[in-house]
Amino acid sequence: MDYGGCECPVPCGKDKYISKNELLLHLKTYNIYYEGQNLQLRHREEEGELIVEGLLNISWGLRRPIRLQMQDDNQRIRPPPSSSSWHSGCNLGAHGSVLKPSTLPDIQVTDTEAVPNREAPRSCAGTKSQAEETPQLMRTRSDVGVRHRGSARTPSEQRRIRRHRFSINGHFYNHKTSVFTPAYGSITNVRINSTMTTPQVLKLLLNKFKIENSAEEFALYIVHTSGEKQKLRGSDYPLIARILQGPCEQVSKVFLMEKDQVEEVTYDVAQYIKFEMPILRSFIQKLEEEEDREVKKLMRKYSILRLMIEQRLEEISEGPTAM
Repeated sequence: MDYGGCECPVPCGKDKYISKNELLLHLKTYNIYYEGQNLQLRHREEEGELIVEGLLNISWGLRRPIRLQMQDDNQRIRPPPSSSSWHSGCNLGAHGSVLKPSTLPDIQVTDTEAVPNREAPRSCAGTKSQAEETPQLMRTRSDVGVRHRGSARTPSEQRRIRRHRFSINGHFYNHKTSVFTPAYGSITNVRINSTMTTPQVLKLLLNKFKIENSAEEFALYIVHTSGEKQKLRGSDYPLIARILQGPCEQVSKVFLMEKDQVEEVTYDVAQYIKFEMPILRSFIQKLEEEEDREVKKLMRKYSILRLMIEQRLEEISEGPTAM
C-alpha cells in the first residue's frame, strides 16, 4: 500500500484541514497497529481526492432503551419473483444478483425416501426458509415481497426464534415491547469512508440495527480514558477523526450517546476529574493563595504609580508659584 502523497489539504471538519502527507502518515501508523486484522483501512484517490474506507468501531454509550422495528410472526421475507427463474429464491447470488442458468446450485436430497427430480425446487425452498429464520431477517419488515406462510410453526421453532430475538449481539431485547437495551461499552462497527459526515454515520448505524429512533436524538463522542469528551460536529468526518486520534482504543473510543444526556468535557477539566475531593480542595486552596499574591502584587505596583503621579502633579503646581 502506497502511503506517499502530496501536500494537498484534506478536509477533516468545518474550516479544518490536514495535509494529505500527514493524514497518510497517521493512516500508516493505524494500519500497522491493526496488522492482520479486519480493522485495517484502505485508501484510494478519485479525481484527486483521497478517500479512506474501512470498519469503524463504535461503542454503545446509551442510558435509555431504544426501539427496534419488528416484523409480524406470520409474515416471511421472500425475494421478488423473476419471470426468467425456475424458482424466485434459488437463482439469487450471495448479494442478490441473478445467476446464469449454468451456475445454478446443485440440489441434493438427503431424505430417507427417494424424491423425484420435480421436487427439487421445493427442497430449495425449504433450504431458503431455514436461512430466512435468522434473527436479522425477523427483526424488521423488508421492502421485498412478502408472502404468508402456509402452515404455522411448531412449538420448538417458536421457542428457538424467541430465544434469538431476546438476545441480539449479547444485548437484552424485550420481545413484547420491541425495546433494545445495549450493554454500556459494548462495541459494534460500521463500514464507512472518509467522506461520510457524522449524521450519515449515525443513520447508517441506526439502519444496521433497524432502530426506529431518529438520528437527531444521538451524537458521536470521542471519549478519552482521562475523562475528556469531545463531541463530533455535523460537519466532522468520524473516520478521519478516529485516524487522527490514533488506533489504540485503550486511549480513546468513539461512543454513541444521547445528545441531552452528555456534556462535553475539555482537556483542562478532564485533568482533574479522577482526583479525590481532598486533593481537589488542596488545588483550590493553592489557586486561591496564588490569586491573593497576584492581587497584592498588583496593588503594590499601582500604589507606587499613584504616588509618582501625585508627586509630579505637586511639582507642576508649585512651578508657577515659584516664578
